[in-house]
Amino acid sequence: MPCSAGRSPILEKLNTSAEPALRPPPPEVSGFRVRLDLHGAKPPVWRRLELPGNLTLPRVHDVIQAAMGWTDSHLHRFRTGRDHRSAYFVTTFDLDEGEDGEEGVLEDDVRLDQLVSAEGDAIWYEYDFGDGWDHELKVEAVLVEPPAMVRCLGGRMACPPEDCGGIGGYDELAAWVRSGHDGALLPEVFDDTGHARDWLPLEWHPDHFDVDEADAALSVALAEPVEVTGELAELVDQLERRGIRSLREVLGRPSSYGPTEVTDDEAARLTEAYRVLLDMVGDGVALTSAGYLPPKLVEQFAERTGITGWWIGKANREDLTPPVAAVRETARALGMVSVRKGRLTPTAAGVRTRQDPHALLQHIVGRLPLGTKDFDRHAGWMALAVAGSGEPAEHWREEVGELPLALGWRTNRDRHSPPPAQSPTLVVLEELAGAARTGWRVTGTDLAVAATARSVIRQR
Repeated sequence: MPCSAGRSPILEKLNTSAEPALRPPPPEVSGFRVRLDLHGAKPPVWRRLELPGNLTLPRVHDVIQAAMGWTDSHLHRFRTGRDHRSAYFVTTFDLDEGEDGEEGVLEDDVRLDQLVSAEGDAIWYEYDFGDGWDHELKVEAVLVEPPAMVRCLGGRMACPPEDCGGIGGYDELAAWVRSGHDGALLPEVFDDTGHARDWLPLEWHPDHFDVDEADAALSVALAEPVEVTGELAELVDQLERRGIRSLREVLGRPSSYGPTEVTDDEAARLTEAYRVLLDMVGDGVALTSAGYLPPKLVEQFAERTGITGWWIGKANREDLTPPVAAVRETARALGMVSVRKGRLTPTAAGVRTRQDPHALLQHIVGRLPLGTKDFDRHAGWMALAVAGSGEPAEHWREEVGELPLALGWRTNRDRHSPPPAQSPTLVVLEELAGAARTGWRVTGTDLAVAATARSVIRQR
């Protein structure tokens, strides 16, 4: 809710010197059926789960976030008791951002079965130190055989909206929604009903809970990401150290494990616009005095690639036909063409690959992600991960914009707003998906583009 404010766990230390007591890990892994309750919620907001005992606390954190319906947008802390002065486990954030000499038991190294072992045992979990969402995870039964996967067996009530002001703010919102949005019950923090409706998650109702939805969310949250290395692995680690799992979840989608091969016909289709450009450039073409392609060549290129069929206008000037400029600019960034002494000429790679779609596609794969600036490369990796996960193309820009925001990139005007999703790599992926033919309105999942994006990720 607009009134919510957070507080730093570093600035407000708990006055306790006691470290949590830990049992040694048991020789054999068992399981637990647990009930997860949001403390103070009336009627109760709860989930019943089956968990293997060898889950580390960071994975238990993932379970709680997914099962409840939180968005993992704030800090968290595990405690051994209800009292906030109870012994607690430190997080990587505490160690990275804390004062010199920050000490304690790191949650990463602790398993669930080192903290609970019998019916009635419990641990406490706080999320968002501003709103102060306290949860109790209490053992209902010990399972001799650990479950093969985490499961949600039941529950009640929807998760409160993020940043709604804690239990008090949640109670006001719930009463207002249950009343049918009675204006007399509208929480005072909102200007009017429209403001409140825009702020609330779409179709949120406090009494809604669907066990299948919770189970599906758990599957996504706990899926192991496809193995990555290099800069992309560093970005995954950087986000996880902040408690943000969005990129890991993208890389854990089933399609992220898909094939990386494309057929001859697919390679020809994906590289068509670039091959047309290389064919028309030939051994080289003189640019206009302003540095643009000659109008006749622009017109021919637009005709051969399908741009003419949807572009409004003559499509004979590069500076007035952005779809043509996008192909030329990305071809240059990909090392297919270069400009020398007022002429656009193919590079050695362009000459070598222009008659071989597979070779040209492999050249493109070897140059991605594009960019020498950190933002362009980071956004490029995000675009490759999203496209490789099989996400429909019409959702690429929204999701690619959210991931750099999580990495800390902001617009110059508003530090809370995501940066534009535009990146050279994203433009290339859209060109491969047929942007020239479709009027930039690429939609659906192109399996060949997804395979190409995965090929970049796997090769790195």
